[in-house]
Formats: sequence, C-alpha cells, structure tokens
Amino acid sequence: MKQLCLFLTLTFFLPALAPANESAPQVQDSPVAQAPIQLHSVKADFVQEKHLKILARPIISTGTFTFQAPQSLRWEYQKPLHSILLMHGGKVKKFIERDGQLTEEKGMQLDSMQVVLAEITNWLDGRFTDNAMFTVSFPDKKTIQLTPKDKGIAALISTIELKLGEQAGLLDAVTIFEGPDSSTRLTFTNRVLNQEIPASLFTDR
Repeated sequence: MKQLCLFLTLTFFLPALAPANESAPQVQDSPVAQAPIQLHSVKADFVQEKHLKILARPIISTGTFTFQAPQSLRWEYQKPLHSILLMHGGKVKKFIERDGQLTEEKGMQLDSMQVVLAEITNWLDGRFTDNAMFTVSFPDKKTIQLTPKDKGIAALISTIELKLGEQAGLLDAVTIFEGPDSSTRLTFTNRVLNQEIPASLFTDR
C-alpha cells in the first residue's frame, strides 16, 4: 500500500499518455521501442466505461486527467458523481462531493482504479518493462499487457491492456480486466502536452 501511494498514479488509465524510456529494457519491435516523447505534463479528457455482467449497459463516467513530472497527478470525475484524486509530493488525497461540498475521504480502501492510477505515473515516465508489480507482454505493436505478480493485486485485477495511439508513445485507451465478468475501459481525448501547470492544481480541490 505504501508503494501504491508513492506511485499514485493510475492509473488510468489510462490514463494515460506514455513516452518510451530509452534506458528501460525493450523488446525488439515492441511498442516501447518507438521513438520517445519527452513529456513534462499532460492534460486530457477521459470517458470511463464500467462493464458488469449484471448490467444491461455499462456505467459511464466522464472527467479530466492532469499529470506533471515527476509524479503529480489530478484525476477528476465530473459526471455522474463529482470526485477528485490528488497526488503531489508523495501525498494522496481523495475528495467526494456531498450536498454540494467536496469532502476529503479518510482511510481510502484499495480498489482497481487506485492501482491503475498508481501505475499511470510510471507509464508517463516511460517505465513499462521495469515494473516490480506487473509482468509485461506485447501481443502486438499497438498493445501492451500487464499481469499482476502480487496475489493481492491479482485479486483486484487479472490483466491491464494498454492501447497505443498513432503518435509514438501515446496511449489511446486502458482496459482493466477485474474478472471474467467485470472490466473498466478508459479512453482519452483532447490531449494537451507540455503546458505549464501550477502546483496548486495538485493540492487544492
């Protein structure tokens, strides 16, 4: 849990835009062998689809995602429920809107999205193959699969699938397979790279 909070981070999914890291071990013709993109910051909109066997239709959530190197993250759900996850300086906070006010949630329970968000900062820093938590494989040139090594994480997530975009190093989507009948898919649009972002965005609700 301490390691997850240190990363947190995805996510994500996910977000999720990631440069290749020239220093990381790479597989020939794998997605991470593409030309690197030097990312200092990323802003994007996302759509999250939660699929469950008991649901006739997926649960759709929308929001925004902001990352700034090395490990500052703001993950904000806007609809249907407003909530914010902040990471900055090794600290993680979550706020949920109740009765029109954002209230900090204490004693957060670990869930699959927190695991993915914890990994997003690694992906954004180009760390795909150098990963103590996941085994990495490359089904094709546009896909990276992450399989949990830890049994505790495997109880939440069976596989994470990253889909790369046309521009080398950028992720278009993240799919989290949480079991045979449960998955979460994140897709990203309106991506803006390397703009100056005030630190307050990662500390203030």
